[in-house]
Amino acid sequence: MKISNKLKQLLLAAMIASATTGCSYLDVSDQLAAELNMEEVFNNTVYTRRFHRYIYSGIPNYSHIILDGSYNGLNGLDNPWPAIGDELKNAQGNTKNVASVGYHAGNAEFSRWHLYKQIRQANLFLENAHTIPPSGDTDFIDEAELALLKNEARFLRAYYHYLLFELYGSAPIMDKSVSPNDTDLDFYRASLDEMVAFIDSEINACLELLPESEPKERAAAPTKSAALAVLAKLHVYAASPLYNGGYFEAVQLRDNTGKQLFPEKDAAKWEKAKSALEKLLSYSEGKHDLYIIRDDKNEINAEESLYQLFQIAEDNPEVLWASSNNSWGGVDGEGRERRCTPRGVYQGFSCVGVTQELVDAFYMSDGKKIDESPLYNEEGIAADGIPNMYKNREPRFYQAITYAGKTWQKTSTKIFFHKGQTEDNSKGDNCYTGTLLYKGMNKTLLNQGSNPKSQYRPSIIFRLADFYLLYAEVLNELNPSDPRILEYIDKVRVRAGIAPLATIKPEIKGDKEQQRLAIIHERKVELFCEGQRYFDVRRLMIADKPEGRQGGDFHGMNMNGNNLDEFMNRIVFERRIFEKRMYLYPIPLGEIQKSKKLVQNPGW
Repeated sequence: MKISNKLKQLLLAAMIASATTGCSYLDVSDQLAAELNMEEVFNNTVYTRRFHRYIYSGIPNYSHIILDGSYNGLNGLDNPWPAIGDELKNAQGNTKNVASVGYHAGNAEFSRWHLYKQIRQANLFLENAHTIPPSGDTDFIDEAELALLKNEARFLRAYYHYLLFELYGSAPIMDKSVSPNDTDLDFYRASLDEMVAFIDSEINACLELLPESEPKERAAAPTKSAALAVLAKLHVYAASPLYNGGYFEAVQLRDNTGKQLFPEKDAAKWEKAKSALEKLLSYSEGKHDLYIIRDDKNEINAEESLYQLFQIAEDNPEVLWASSNNSWGGVDGEGRERRCTPRGVYQGFSCVGVTQELVDAFYMSDGKKIDESPLYNEEGIAADGIPNMYKNREPRFYQAITYAGKTWQKTSTKIFFHKGQTEDNSKGDNCYTGTLLYKGMNKTLLNQGSNPKSQYRPSIIFRLADFYLLYAEVLNELNPSDPRILEYIDKVRVRAGIAPLATIKPEIKGDKEQQRLAIIHERKVELFCEGQRYFDVRRLMIADKPEGRQGGDFHGMNMNGNNLDEFMNRIVFERRIFEKRMYLYPIPLGEIQKSKKLVQNPGW
């Protein structure tokens, strides 16, 4: 396929109209790209591998929750979800006001539609890559390497369809490349069931050739664990109300041929979800486990376990798939680490606030909610200057939240947010809520002297605790009396250093609704700020219910208080918008306007 000087345009052109513009497929200069043709690309080992590596560029970066060093805003392959849901209030960046202002199909900037660039890249690779024999001392690609590279391309193509499914429900399936010179660049959305079947079939076809562990020299290379995790989550989503007949307006949706895109309810899909989860959990035995550090008495050290879980760069048994692409940055840089560091600590930015609703969600040290535990006291300040509200909380709270009175790591500096403090709201991009995100921060860093300024951590895509809780959820849908429901919830709670539900709330055993609420709450706390809650409340269609509320008044502490006592009063910092149409993300308006085949999601 001779494309010569048109290669640059080909690599930049749209697959679905202009949906794929803006990024070169080759990591080479424009001048070099303009001089190549496809034969030359795939007859060169270096260019072939570069071409393949670009396929990886659609893997999400869940550590990217706010501006990075180049002041780039977030997109749908980052992690804007906590700040446009109910978890965070970012004081900077393009997520700052979305939750309170809303969005429409023309300005919804957290789209994943641009994944069709990487999907097209995978298709081109699958269709054109071939072995390259050795010639003298030159490098080569043999049959074994080619099979590996093509299998990875096929896996990633399926995974990107999964990411589209997660956000939009159904989307066009692209299983072959399309030339921008073709006369027909308009495509119908597949039905949701067709999407699920395609992803399932493709991932299963890749399984045999995927390795058991990630090659050290190939960061984010998919493994069998990653594949089984995608399949498990795919089928849990497919069984959930949003994708399984629970969204009336979606079920009524038809394209211009009369094709139904979203299915009627099928309760049997929960069995498929159970089977997919059990395949993952069975495979994980002896390979994966919750990350646990024990003390010299062989007891779980919850604090250190929860901290190190997000610090371990290699061989973390809980991680099913991770990416080396991350936005932690350093305390002397512009990434997440500095923007979660208080202003009073050597030029911290203090931009990422946690809503009081999420602060309240964390349990007390006895494992009970704040409205159930005798340990909770919202009033007053303790003798050490720490408000009683933050006393006696569970270990996950202290690993996730920077609160008033906390002493910052490696210093004697106590952090306060009321007026007259370095953390108050006198600067427009300071914390809005009176608490900062701390989860994932590295305790060894300090922007002073010879202290380390940065520390590498991967961006975790899937981890085992998520799937333990999903398994409990699916079991509860099928048989609320199954004892494994509380067992798998309690695996997560015990690692977190709190009492099992089976011990402190035995009365909920077998009660489907109470167990359902317990699972939702456990996921809210355990997976806080990891990019999952936004999708949980939507797939379960609870965004307008107390356990998943996304709209209405959201609270923080009184940043205008002149002292700590005044500060420790809840105030409404923002009224957030949730509309029913937000259960599914809108397809970009430009794509709808230029298409005769695409139909928009309900309400947009």
